Amino acid sequence: MVRTLIRNATIFDATGAKPFTGDLLVDGNRIAAVGASAANAEADTVIDATGLFCMPGMTEGHCHLSFEGVTATENLITPSPEEQVFTAARGAKALIEMGFTSAYGASEAKLRLGVAVRNEVNAGRLPGPRIRAGGLELSVTGAMGDESKEHNPRIGPSTIIDGVEEMRKAVRFQIREGIDNIKLDVSGDPFYPSTPGSCTPMTFEEIKVAADTAHGLGRKINAHTRSAEGSKHCVRAGVDGLFHCEYSDEEMFDLMEEAKDRIFVSPTVGLLHQIMVGDAAACGLSPEVGGYMGIGELLENSAKTHTELRKRGIRHLIGGDYGFGWSLQGQQAADIALFMKYYGYSAADALICATRNGGLAMMDGGDLGTLEAGKLADLILVNGDVLADVSILTDRERILLVMKDGQVQRTSPALKQSTPSPALEAAE
Repeated sequence: MVRTLIRNATIFDATGAKPFTGDLLVDGNRIAAVGASAANAEADTVIDATGLFCMPGMTEGHCHLSFEGVTATENLITPSPEEQVFTAARGAKALIEMGFTSAYGASEAKLRLGVAVRNEVNAGRLPGPRIRAGGLELSVTGAMGDESKEHNPRIGPSTIIDGVEEMRKAVRFQIREGIDNIKLDVSGDPFYPSTPGSCTPMTFEEIKVAADTAHGLGRKINAHTRSAEGSKHCVRAGVDGLFHCEYSDEEMFDLMEEAKDRIFVSPTVGLLHQIMVGDAAACGLSPEVGGYMGIGELLENSAKTHTELRKRGIRHLIGGDYGFGWSLQGQQAADIALFMKYYGYSAADALICATRNGGLAMMDGGDLGTLEAGKLADLILVNGDVLADVSILTDRERILLVMKDGQVQRTSPALKQSTPSPALEAAE
């Protein structure tokens, strides 16, 4: 197996320990040693990481690989699956190049886009992160995702079900087609005025049978839930990942705290922030329009809710709802600064949301997300002190090396690497 030694890096291991300067040895696809135990180890490749920041690869916690420049639902409905699989492949490439070595799938524009790209990445034929593939959202008649009218039926980027048996069949169908992460549209959404984010169109019974069916077949289940009632339904039903969660009450906080070792929460704060600061204005979503839609209220509630969830130890994930016309795939690390701004995270703890928490969401066994001996070798080298300025993670030129599963995915010419000569090593 190939051995790579990273020397003299500032190592942020995402365990909660303070960063330290030292060495890290990768042997095959695992981290073999960190710190003193890695010093002077023999390796096939040696990287001089003096002045560089070594941290685990990041996880996109609410991934839509097939979203690229989306400004309306029509952008997801109209293109063919043959066209959109290339879109999803470009999304995967953008993520891995920016240090996202994992993508926790939410949903895609067509059922099997995430599956197809995941399979090609796993086979080594496409660049991309580890992918837990999402499928189509599962929603109910008249709720978010239902694009039809009686006079104009049409198929949107979702599957519409009503009742327990339809839900059970829909979940089984998606899993048969290779989906890793089932997604439910439990609550409403500001982009669907007839069902605002504070309402809960999906019943507890529908959510519960979906969770039980997914878990019975060894898959994970996640939910779009903005309403307090929807979030409480999700926790009680056994949902694994909760997306958004802006509206809240004390009962919801208590339920989530009780389940904090089981659930993950992805606030997707970037979308709300981008609209309210004007980043989406060129696409027709000015801050004024966002105010009419209630986006400002959602952002205020997001800050209140997720600050409290942080205090209660709920595991947050960064990312989510990137790939719109105003937000590029690969720029999800911008959420780290937003976690600090809106939720009161320190830089180190926000980085843990991006790394350790993401690794735990991707894999139950704890093999991913930290730089410790025995863990999978997903890591990045960054030019600069990330803890002093987390925004450098959005600068492609500052990310000098991306490694996934022990394999280099991208490297910069500025990185100093060498292949030691056995004779010289022996002489030393």
